[in-house]
Parts: sequence; C-alpha cells; structure tokens
Amino acid sequence: MKNWFTKQADAMDCGPACLSMIAGWHGRKYSLESLRQGAFIGKVGVSLLGLSKAAEKIGFKTLGGRFTIEKLAKQAPLPCILHWNQNHFVVLHKVTQKKKQISFHVADPGKGILKYNQEEFAKYWISTSTNNEEKGIVLLLESTPKFYEKNGEVQEKESSKLAFLSKYFTRYKNLFLQLIFGLLTGSIIQLIFPFLTQAVVDNGIANKDIAFVWLILLAQFMLLLGRASIDFIRRRILLHISTRINVSLISDFFIKLMKLPMSFFDVKLLGDLLQRIEDHRRVESFLTAQTLNLLFSIFSFLVFGIVLLIYNLKIFLVFLVGSILYGVWIMFFLKKRRVLDYKMFEQQAINRNKTYQLINGMQEIKLQGYEQGKRWEWEDTQADLFDVNMQSLTLQQSQEAGSIFINESKNILITILAAAAVINNQLSLGMMLSVQYIIGQLNSPVEQIMNFIYQWQDVSISLDRMNEIHQKQEEDDSGKNISSQQNFIDRSIKFEEVSFGYENALNLKVLQNINLKIPHGKTTAIVGASGSGKTTLVKLLLGYYSPQEGKIQVGNQPLEKFNPEWWRSQCGAVMQDGYIFSESIAKNITTSDTNVEIKRLKQAAETACIHEFVSNMPLSYNTEIGQEGQGISQGQRQRILIARAVYKNPDFLFLDEATNALDANNEKAILENLEEFYKGKTVVVVAHRLSTVKNADQIIVLDKGTIAEQGTHKELTALKGKYYNLVKNQLELGN
Repeated sequence: MKNWFTKQADAMDCGPACLSMIAGWHGRKYSLESLRQGAFIGKVGVSLLGLSKAAEKIGFKTLGGRFTIEKLAKQAPLPCILHWNQNHFVVLHKVTQKKKQISFHVADPGKGILKYNQEEFAKYWISTSTNNEEKGIVLLLESTPKFYEKNGEVQEKESSKLAFLSKYFTRYKNLFLQLIFGLLTGSIIQLIFPFLTQAVVDNGIANKDIAFVWLILLAQFMLLLGRASIDFIRRRILLHISTRINVSLISDFFIKLMKLPMSFFDVKLLGDLLQRIEDHRRVESFLTAQTLNLLFSIFSFLVFGIVLLIYNLKIFLVFLVGSILYGVWIMFFLKKRRVLDYKMFEQQAINRNKTYQLINGMQEIKLQGYEQGKRWEWEDTQADLFDVNMQSLTLQQSQEAGSIFINESKNILITILAAAAVINNQLSLGMMLSVQYIIGQLNSPVEQIMNFIYQWQDVSISLDRMNEIHQKQEEDDSGKNISSQQNFIDRSIKFEEVSFGYENALNLKVLQNINLKIPHGKTTAIVGASGSGKTTLVKLLLGYYSPQEGKIQVGNQPLEKFNPEWWRSQCGAVMQDGYIFSESIAKNITTSDTNVEIKRLKQAAETACIHEFVSNMPLSYNTEIGQEGQGISQGQRQRILIARAVYKNPDFLFLDEATNALDANNEKAILENLEEFYKGKTVVVVAHRLSTVKNADQIIVLDKGTIAEQGTHKELTALKGKYYNLVKNQLELGN
C-alpha cells in the first residue's frame, strides 16, 4: 500500500491512473502506458467498460453499478473507482465517521488526496435519481489469486528530473560558470558593506573624522557602481541563456512529438499539448532564474550567517531558529498548495477551451442564436475560476500572515538583543548597525530559498508531464529501415488477410480479412457507405497505423519495414481533413520544398484548376491565407490540397473524397487533368460520386469493413448488387 498514489499525466489518463492506484494499494505496480492500452483509451478518455476490461486483464474481479451514498459508505469494498462529475474517475479509499459526520477520502489523480463531507461528495458523485433515490456510478474491484500470481511490471526507471535538467546546464556550462562567478563577486562586494557601515559609525563619527567618512562613502559608491555593472552583465548573459534554453526545450519537444505515431494524437487533446509547451517555459524560467537565485541565496546565507555568528552567537541562534520556524510554516502549506495548483491547472484548461469555442465557433453561435447560452457558459467558467483564485488567495494570505508574524517577531527579538548588547558594551553602535544590515541581507536569501521550494513543486509537475512525452516509443523505433526504392521489385500493393480496429472496449473491427491487390500504374477506386472503413484503409496505406492481423506489402516488402518518413515522401495524399496552413498559397502548395520550382508550382495549380483564382489575388501566389484556410471557400481549399499532392509528383497517390466539395464543372475539369497526371502512378481514390470512380481500372466496394464486390464500373453495374445500389441511391446525386 506504500506509495500507491498515481498522478495522471493529462486529462485523458484519469481512468488508467485510478486503476494503477488500486493495483498499488494491493501491492502491485503497473505503468500508465500498459494500463492505457488495456483500457482502450481514446480521444474522449476511457469508458467504464474499458476500465473494467483492463482491471480484469491484470487479475481483478469487477462489478459496475449505481449506488446510493449510504450503500456506498456501508457496503462497498474499498478502494473502488467512482465516476466523478460525469467526466472523470477518482478512487474512494476510505470512509470515516465522527459525530454523525461522514467524511469521504478520495484520491483524485488530477488533484491529489482529498477529503469531502457528505454534501460536497454528493455534488461531485451523484449523477442520477431513480425512485426518489440519488445514485452515482461505481466500479467495485476485488483481487483474485490471478492478481497475486503476477508480479506486476518491472517499472522502467524514470529518468531523473535532475538528470533531465542537467542536459541543459551542461550545454551552456561556460555561460553558467560566468554567471556564477558574477554572482559570487557581487556577494563578496555586498559582504564588505556591513564592515564599511561599522567603520563609518565607530571610527568616522566617533572620532569626528569627516575625511574618513567621505573616504568610506566614496568606497561604497565605487562598490555600488561595480555591483551594478556586474548585475548589468549578468542580466544580459541570463537573457541569452534563457532564450537559448527555451528554444532548445521546445524544439526538443517538437522533434520528439513529430516522431510519435499517429495513434498518440488520437488520445491527446490540443489543450494538453499546448499546456506542455507552457510547462517548458516554466522549466526554462526555473533553470535560468530560480536555480541561479538559489545558488546566490545559499552563498549569501552562508557568508552573512558566518559574519553574524562572529558578531554575536545569541543573535545568530535567534535568527537561525526563526528561519527554521519560517521554513516549517511554509512546508505546512505545500500539500494544500499542490491541490490548489491542480485545481487551478484544470480550471484554466477548461477556461481556455471555452474561450477557443467562443472565438472559433462565432459563426455557428450567431447562426443558431446561441450567443446568450454560450456567454453564460463562459461566465460560469469564470465564476469557477474565481472560486479557485479565492481559495488560492485565502491560502496565500494565511501563509503570509504566519510568515510575517514569525519574521517580525524574530526581527524584534534580534533588535532587543542587539540593543541590550550595546548597552552592556558587548557590541559597539557601529556593530549593531552592521548586525541590522546583515539581518536585512539574510532575510532575502531565506525568502528566495522558500520561493525555490514552491517553484520546484510546480516544476516537478511540469517535468512529469514532459517526461511522459519524451519516454514514448517513436514511430521508427522498431526496425523500420527500408528507405530506398531498390528494396522492392514492383510497386503493386497487396493486402493479405488484413484486419484492423481502433482501440476500444468493444474490440470492434473497422476492416476484416481484407485481401486486395492494388496494381502499379493503375487507378483503384474504393467506395462504400459511411463507416465502411474507406478512410481507415487509406491511413493503413500511409503507415499511420499497422494492421492488427495480416500484412500489407509493397512489391515484395512488408510496409511495416519501411521507414515512415521515407515512405510518405513517396506518397501524395489528399485527406478529408487536410490542413491549410496560415501562410502563402505558394507555401501551402509546395510545403516542405525549400527550393520552389515556379513552373512546377503553376502546373500543379493549373491541374487543380486553382491557377486563375490565385492569379487574381492581390499578391498572386504570395497571398497569405488565414488559419485552416480562412478567407477561401471549401472548394478552393480542396483545390489547394490537390495542387499540393500534384506538386509533390509522388509514385503513390491516395485521394480521400478529394473532390466532394467541388461543383460539377470544376470536378470534371480537374478529373480530366488528373487522368494525364495518373499515368505511371499507383492511385487509390476514395469517393462517393460516380463521376470520380467510373473510369477506375478497378472498383472495390466495402461494406461493414469487408470487401463486398470488386470489378470495373461496367461489371459491377451489371451485377446489380451493392455497387449498383450505391450508384443508384448516392453516387448519381453528386452530378
């Protein structure tokens, strides 16, 4: 049961994290990655059924149901998993009762260990009311002998957080050494000031020697000038380091992100990925500012502490005890602060998503007359955010009140002791002023050390989220080494008993037992009703996913052995959700080509029937278009995507509903242009319209993930089967 709590890496991980906690409670540890796979996590998270199947796989007996609070508190075996707030999972691990007040102890993977009274608990857990009984959803788990037969997993050793940070220290170690040298020099200069203050009072003022006082003041001025110069240089070096580290951190993150398989992006929300970028900025700030401040603070604390000890032992001990009490008081608030940090993190993510919806969905909001409803939703989010901010402020004020009391009590006591020492001739007046100066200098490092503890707590959360990405297996990590056309004899594509399904608890197959040959230099059309697996087949061809059963071969080589980056360089594709970048039309067509061939660019645009439109734009091909194609129509957007595929001039071309947004005249013109372009290429066309598929060399009809019919347009029409009905009911409607 020791160290059983597991934090979720992001919003999608609450279910697997809860299951990891249950397993840890019973003495076995499982990684989030393996539990994610077992629970079939998707874009909307994990279902209760998926969680149940994952639990049974590692040896638990499960029972899901709806309980009243009374039944849950008295009869449910703990720990159990609760469906929380209708969009989250938590673990209930203990129920206590004191003076008729029931308390529910909940392990929330997003916030930590929390305690709720019955009213608060009901607010988050109760989801339905039947027969005047309010109930919530619970998943009960009971360990079986099978669970204890397994040893759990040998956990992969997480790379140390400090080791991760050290990479960026060593990369700029020379600059860091310069900064540290500057900090030490500044500290030494600062150390001289209390002795100068003592000299002014004890020698200059006591002996009425104004020349000596002027000399000391001149020395102080020169030292201040030196310290300011060092600080000026230090800030410039710090800016230089922080900028380079920030770029390096985020660049490394994007390099890793671009190497991950497409299946990773199926389960990650945009908000989570954006938050990870914010995490990198937090780490950069910690590396450059907080870490150096800590070194400076520790050095200053040691130096001034030793000087204070030399001046007076009693005063030193009072300061030391006061600082320790201050530290203990700060540590007392860390756990509560961490919980609020998670709440703030979650609420800010919700607020960000609501704001994005308001801005990006403005057209639909106005169209549906939904302005007031959406504004109310946003205002409710602001109210929730305000509540969390108030809780955070209350905690901060409580902490600050105690800190002020401890520090001021310590300073008053030190002042009394110093004054008594002067009266008793144990200290001179100059020494007393020096002591007060030293105390002022010591208070600042203590504050910075305590602030470092807070910052480290924040950065630890960020590092956990960043490491979760950096430890993912890359797309080309599994021996995918073919990266030359010399490795296959011909370019025909073969499907042999291929089955595939997206991970889900129901284990449904999108494609089943597909046997298919796509001949080189020919056009193959894929047709079928929505949901029959057409787009999935194209994604398998692009290597976004691997078949769960069977194999796909290109020539005499299995597709899974191809280096994904190289294979996609041989392919051109127009997908249903193809992306238009917020840059020039020319850049959108040529994409990764750094040396743009103007003649080839115009030929691609002419093939896609977009050249005339572009030529009439203010800056022709240099005209900037908005994010995701704002400012152009769906048809123009689709023609730019077709031009992009044509400009690439690939050996393999995959078109997924590439012309469904075009009018009949434009579609006819583009299809005529593409006929010439298709020559010598392996082409796969997914479409609904008869005009797009009738001239294909072969037509494949998919029905519920299987091949129902195969042949030419003439052959399949004569059969009067699935294809005939599609032509009759759907395809002709496109003309």
